[in-house]
Amino acid sequence: MSQMMQTESESSRLERVPFLSIVVPCFNEEEGMSALHERLMASAKAGFGENFEIVFVDDGSSDHTWTSMVDLNEQYPHIVAVKLSRNHGHQLALSAGLTVASGDLVLVIDGDLQDPPELLAPMFELLRSEEADVVYGQRRTRAGESWFKRGTASLFYRILSRFTDVDIPVDTGDFRLMTRRAAKLIVQMPERDRFIRGMVAWIGFKQVPFVYDREPRFAGSTKYPFAKMLRFAMDAFLGHSMALLRISAYFAGLTLIVLGGVGAHALYSWFFLDAVPGWTSLTMLIVALGAFQLIVLSILGEYIGRIYLEGKRRPVFIIDQIKRSFK
Repeated sequence: MSQMMQTESESSRLERVPFLSIVVPCFNEEEGMSALHERLMASAKAGFGENFEIVFVDDGSSDHTWTSMVDLNEQYPHIVAVKLSRNHGHQLALSAGLTVASGDLVLVIDGDLQDPPELLAPMFELLRSEEADVVYGQRRTRAGESWFKRGTASLFYRILSRFTDVDIPVDTGDFRLMTRRAAKLIVQMPERDRFIRGMVAWIGFKQVPFVYDREPRFAGSTKYPFAKMLRFAMDAFLGHSMALLRISAYFAGLTLIVLGGVGAHALYSWFFLDAVPGWTSLTMLIVALGAFQLIVLSILGEYIGRIYLEGKRRPVFIIDQIKRSFK
């Protein structure tokens, strides 16, 4: 069956110095490209010699990020520059990079240098000593971020962990080191609304945390304003949990309780008070029922819309150019 996911042992590959791919999705990161490249190159050479590649993915940047990538590709043979046809979003840019990567190991890291590239060596040692397939970065602190972002992120991870069908570690991002077979399985998954950290958790295998302190952004501004954060949270819940679909059952139960209370009050008023007062409460009940129905319909509409988009079977991303000079 062509869609069947197959795995292979990685132990023999990790006995030698493996070939490493570093995948870096970038969107308007022109200011930090030089420092990003220098730190990634130094960390990769320290642990893997010349046995590595750095896959930069330009996610439809509007500045000179792509020009910077091309310049680096022309100067350094380890650089692979990938340009998407437009802005597809962080998760799809990351997926495109995983498709291009050819390493026995794959390090996923953002281009803002909040996740220190220097942690590559200890993460690799942990992966090898634990014989794991994934070492994921787990944030102990988040420097340079507002209390609102830290608070909402913490709440999001814990709610997600409570309601998803797979165990998604809390306080984690996409910063992780994976074996080739884990990265290959992520690439084979066909869904378009992707939540990579949830997909990695879903595949299973041995996955171990690496606790670290996240640094402030090196340059530029965040690429995740509130609207994108909200969309990202929706992708996480809709892609990995049925809790929102089941919310109608909770609303139905709550409505029955309320109706029971209103009915008991009406009967009591009819028999003992000779009247059924409460136009206000009746109106509020109608409004509440209408609101519940609209919420349930909107959730159903979101799922149906995603099914519609999946049914089109369009490619989840389009690569415009690939510049690779590594031999």
